Amino acid sequence: MLWSFIAVFFSGWLYVDASYRGPAWQRWIFKPITLLLLLMLAWQAPVFTPLYYLVLAGLVASLAGDTLSQMSGSTPRYAFMAFFVSHLLYAVWFASQLSFSFFWPAPLALLIIGALLLATIWSRLDTLRLPVTLFIAATLAMVWMAAEQWFSRPVDTSFSGFVGAALLLLSNIVWLVSRYRYRFKGDTALAAACYFAGHFMIVRALYL
Repeated sequence: MLWSFIAVFFSGWLYVDASYRGPAWQRWIFKPITLLLLLMLAWQAPVFTPLYYLVLAGLVASLAGDTLSQMSGSTPRYAFMAFFVSHLLYAVWFASQLSFSFFWPAPLALLIIGALLLATIWSRLDTLRLPVTLFIAATLAMVWMAAEQWFSRPVDTSFSGFVGAALLLLSNIVWLVSRYRYRFKGDTALAAACYFAGHFMIVRALYL
């Protein structure tokens, strides 16, 4: 796993650096390469079960969403739906591993975060309100399932998954707010760093 991690880290760093100060071609190349390396890393998990295909499918859906979001002339609606599918698959994977125990502060906190995020960007979404709302709902469900898994079974595997899901939520918050409300220096780089780290932590859970 060490060399695979180094390859993922190096490729992801090149994309994050390009997002902050580099050329556009570097972003085009290294975002799909990083996700493909994460796919390879997930495929090499030492004990591969049928449920792990949910993680692989989630990475493929994220790759499709990234491709659609970077294509000029493509409809953002399709990119959001691809990300929705990705996070829904992750949520199902987390849910499949727990004997459900309801820890009410987690969904309450996530509902508040989701409501504040939608309130911040709602007026700028126009025709994208439905796909963005579904995307946010799937992201919150993913984090909720990961949190429930960690609270019910606090081991390294569930902690890695929860951190990964939380980082993906943070990435999406930064991305949506910077895209539809407030731009700030380094927003794209921050969103990308959290995005890659989140996917990596979820893939890492396959090894624990």
